[in-house]
Amino acid sequence: MTDAGAAGAVRELEAYRAELLRYCYRMLGSHAEAEDAVQQAVVRAWQNIERFEGRSSLRSWVYRIATNVCLDALAAGKRRALPMDLSGPADGATPPGAPADGVLWIDPLPGGDPGAAVTAAESVRLAFVAALQHLPPKQRATLILRDVLGFSAREVADLHGSTVASVNSALQRARATLADRRASIGGLGSPAPEGVRRVLAERYATAFSRYDVEELNMLLHVDATLSLPPYAKWMRGVADIRSWLAGPAVGCRGSRLVPTVANGSPAFGQYRPCADGAGYEPWALQVVEFSGDRIASVTAFRDTARLFPLFDLPDRLGSDRPG
Repeated sequence: MTDAGAAGAVRELEAYRAELLRYCYRMLGSHAEAEDAVQQAVVRAWQNIERFEGRSSLRSWVYRIATNVCLDALAAGKRRALPMDLSGPADGATPPGAPADGVLWIDPLPGGDPGAAVTAAESVRLAFVAALQHLPPKQRATLILRDVLGFSAREVADLHGSTVASVNSALQRARATLADRRASIGGLGSPAPEGVRRVLAERYATAFSRYDVEELNMLLHVDATLSLPPYAKWMRGVADIRSWLAGPAVGCRGSRLVPTVANGSPAFGQYRPCADGAGYEPWALQVVEFSGDRIASVTAFRDTARLFPLFDLPDRLGSDRPG
């Protein structure tokens, strides 16, 4: 490869960082680990750019490197999860207990386009990313590359160093496992279109800020879920979520919500009133996902010290901030 060709390839590699991050996030279930994996993949590609001979596209070549980095990481670690991967739903009237030590939780992914097409939005939904973690790593990579990113069976076979037949077989098994997983947790179907999501998110933010439990209940799908990582407790259904809001979570009354985006869905930094009345302190990052014209899930991540800076959320709100 000429010097000019190598320089052009390096620029093209940099252009792939954003999509590689989403790929590695789907593989690993962690934004921080995905960032590390992408950096490793790009550095390896830079170091070996002179060896790239053009027998495949540069995109396929760098995805092969990123896949191998992810497979190495997965070989050394535990599967990441959401609370519903650990146990059945719990009574909403009881406190969550102690945080679940030793669990590797699925992380939220900053950003994404909440106006993206339904299929693109589905591919980074928390429930979808969690379901992917139930697949063996190579099957996981195959399904993402084929069904999400649109690689051909031949490209994936070349990437894995296998055959088209083995890729097609792995894809069939992966699809069947995902279908079984969705059935076992009561999947609610496709996410809502962008316009519906936007309206529902605005209504949710208004109702939560007013702590209007009746309005919140009206927005929920009958089988909606609410989960609270790092607590293993989660709830399903309007009745238990109502019990939670009116009982253990009643201290959230008077909260302020600051909008952001996570996993391609509307999300909110939640701030509860400080005990001394001087403003509002970080409490949770709420990721709200939708199905049809209702809220399908609310995942309230409590690790605000790590997540709020990642989402460019302030570390405190003043008392004069409007609700």
